[in-house]
Amino acid sequence: MGDKCKRILRLLTIFLKIGAFTFGGGYAMIPLIQKEVVENEKWITDDDILEIVAIAESTPGPIAINSATFVGYRVAGFWGAFCATLGVVLPSFCIILLIAAILDQFKDNKVVQYAFNGIRAGVLALIVKALWTMYQKAPKGLVSYIVMAGAFITTAFLKVSVLWVILGCAAFGLITSLIIERRAKQ
Repeated sequence: MGDKCKRILRLLTIFLKIGAFTFGGGYAMIPLIQKEVVENEKWITDDDILEIVAIAESTPGPIAINSATFVGYRVAGFWGAFCATLGVVLPSFCIILLIAAILDQFKDNKVVQYAFNGIRAGVLALIVKALWTMYQKAPKGLVSYIVMAGAFITTAFLKVSVLWVILGCAAFGLITSLIIERRAKQ
């Protein structure tokens, strides 16, 4: 079996594991994706993860699926993207099918409710960890802090759509970069 086929199979198993054992959505998966593909496999760098997350947030669809697709493509092309995406989606799909079949029997069970409360707390910790990792790797400066605060305020308090905030941040970043470039040439 060739090196590329081994990487594709490894992508499938990694993302099957991430998809099966991560609760709370894509943001909770980001630290696991980073640990597996950057630290353990050394296929890509932390900077690549930042770029992938930024692109995954900016494109339509769930961040977990987009991230898996972009990582898979970066590591092994089309089939890497296909297998990573399949791996991250398949466990959730199977679990949802199972839950849908037996939900009515367990929805009022206190043990199940307590388990989900614990899962929520763990998910929050994973999201905070992802936020901290991204903050450490992101460029810092007055402009970055202004953009970050503005994005937070407009989405959290003013209820502006995340899409508009992302587009606004991108436009702000482009304009700022052009201004800095022009000043450097003068």
